[in-house]
Amino acid sequence: GSAMAAVRDVEIDPEGTFKYILVRLQRPGGGEQRDIVRGTKAAEFHNHIFEKVNPEMEKLGYACKCLGGGKIEHNSKNKKIRVFGLSTGYGKADHSVTVEILKKEYTDYEITWSDDKK
Repeated sequence: GSAMAAVRDVEIDPEGTFKYILVRLQRPGGGEQRDIVRGTKAAEFHNHIFEKVNPEMEKLGYACKCLGGGKIEHNSKNKKIRVFGLSTGYGKADHSVTVEILKKEYTDYEITWSDDKK
């Protein structure tokens, strides 16, 4: 699983409020799977993020499925991340799963989630 290990759990902007998606990577034919978080201010829509991630992962031999989206508010100064909102196209990600993934990367942060729209 060295290729999967090379894929980072989390890639999000270091600051600000932006859209994010939760993506499931799967080896074709079952087996290995894991969920990753991707978010950036550069994406006007959630599908822009998926359109960037998908080909990268396919090159590594993974099938990608978007499990939903939302927004992330990243305050690096206060070490706080808030996960909220939803994606119109993909529906709402399970923010509690997203928080668990974020905690692996941002170990010293206070990370919360809610179903608030704003």
